Amino acid sequence: MQGRQRNASARRWFWPAVVLGSLLAFLVFDRPLAADCDGLEAALPVSEALALAEAGDTEIVWVQGVVTAAFPGRQGLNGFFLQSDDDTDARGSFVYAPDLGPTDWQRIEPGSHLLLAARPGTWQGRPQLQRLQSVSHCGAAPVPSPAPLGLPADAEDLERLHGRLVALPDDLVVTGNYQLGRFGSLKLSAGERLFRHRTPDDGRLHRLLLDDGSYARNPDPVPYLNDHGTRRVGDRVSAVTGVLVKAFDDWRLHPVSQPQFSDANPRPAEPDSLPGLRVAAFNVENYFVSLGRRGATDQDELQRQRDKLFAALEAQDAHLLALVEVENSRAALEDLVERLNARLPEERHYALLEGPARRGDDAIKVALIYRPTELEPLSEAETDLHPAHNRPPVFAAFRDRETDRRFVAAAVHFKAKVGCPAQGDVDRGQGCWNRLRTEQAEALLEAAADAARRHNTEQVLLAGDFNSYAGEDPIRRLQQDGFVDLVASHLPPERRYSYVFRGESGTLDYIFASDALADAITGVDIWHINADEPVFLAFDQPGADTLGSRGQPWRSSDHDPVLIGIRRDQAGD
Repeated sequence: MQGRQRNASARRWFWPAVVLGSLLAFLVFDRPLAADCDGLEAALPVSEALALAEAGDTEIVWVQGVVTAAFPGRQGLNGFFLQSDDDTDARGSFVYAPDLGPTDWQRIEPGSHLLLAARPGTWQGRPQLQRLQSVSHCGAAPVPSPAPLGLPADAEDLERLHGRLVALPDDLVVTGNYQLGRFGSLKLSAGERLFRHRTPDDGRLHRLLLDDGSYARNPDPVPYLNDHGTRRVGDRVSAVTGVLVKAFDDWRLHPVSQPQFSDANPRPAEPDSLPGLRVAAFNVENYFVSLGRRGATDQDELQRQRDKLFAALEAQDAHLLALVEVENSRAALEDLVERLNARLPEERHYALLEGPARRGDDAIKVALIYRPTELEPLSEAETDLHPAHNRPPVFAAFRDRETDRRFVAAAVHFKAKVGCPAQGDVDRGQGCWNRLRTEQAEALLEAAADAARRHNTEQVLLAGDFNSYAGEDPIRRLQQDGFVDLVASHLPPERRYSYVFRGESGTLDYIFASDALADAITGVDIWHINADEPVFLAFDQPGADTLGSRGQPWRSSDHDPVLIGIRRDQAGD
């Protein structure tokens, strides 16, 4: 009640000035700044004005405070942030001011002490000041000191600091960049990137959006890029000071100075050199020659996709490739192999396996291609037609020409976590369709055992996109049957990811080895060329032709390839 009484008194005190300010605003549309600061002390502090907005009071009020950040124009936020110069007032407010002209904005900058008449209101469920009637510039004042904000943050601390100038600790890492090209924002976490199933569900905020002072789409230029035209997950940032707000369901910071980035996760020029017979699993993200379906929409996009994809495949130099997300037609696979071979010397050419051209009813399929100079196929491509599979796995037996090792390999693509049903196989902590993926794991084990018996070998590889994170039921089921997760057994925890989703990294792509083959593995690598890169660099996005992107492997897919080496100094069974 005290705030409302003070507000009423302030309105009575300033009523002639309100009328005058309104008339001036009508007479001089782009110059609503006034020069009268009489009675500044009687104006409301920001916190009381926001309380009126929360109570639904929309009458004009007089408010005074210090500008902490200004983001003018439609390419900014069309307004500025105001905070009381009284340190005991812990709230700050956004002032929506789309009608201010260029001359006005020259006087509204951090440190400007303002007296303004505006209406309380809300936007995105948050109180603000809007419908500006008049503004008086009352000189300069010290900008309030940024309040410290650490991550993870408690909900009460975030609410207390909403609209205020805050400073984040220096130990921050980019944990997500999906919206960088579209909205100019990055997800930050403290210390290290966030991993799926490793981020505590403790009610605290573990990631914060670093925004760019704008909600406009497709910023040009894209902010926060390095000299190579990218900003990778895993890069570090310091000196982050800005205004904290919650908008569009995310807590975000609009910086008041340029954050300082360091390329802590530089692009790996080549995959690790793995001795022996090399096998790779790679989700090629919708390689379609039928334009306008799930892949490229026109010939230019298709050429960009080929340039990126073939650069990635060529550098992997695998003797056996398990490919995922190829168009479900013989023509697409033949096109991929033919064009890839055109870039390679003859001794490094790949060949297709005979077998059913169309595999399952899905728009995409898996495939195995091999290097005939290194491997001899002992079977055609064999498709497991178990009804659990929407994209049937493909098996084939091979002999290593150098060691006479005989093994069975399978290309795998389990059901994705998207397209959730309204009931039934819903998300219970492992993404929707987890029951189906577990059924697919069971069917895969049966088919693998059958193939091993028929080809008289105990050495089996399962490679591809399992759409399951480490520790989830489908992965645990494969491990229970004796298959070794080579990613987990050979790579440190911070390297175990092939995909980044909503700011959390995790492994969706694997190569599993049967127990009889696991001891022959010489090394494992996940070549981090895609998951860490911003999506706007993809072949069908506006950054595809930017510096260091066209014809390069970076963001050739949304998944990273997984590679292994198999010992060649001894023969298999």
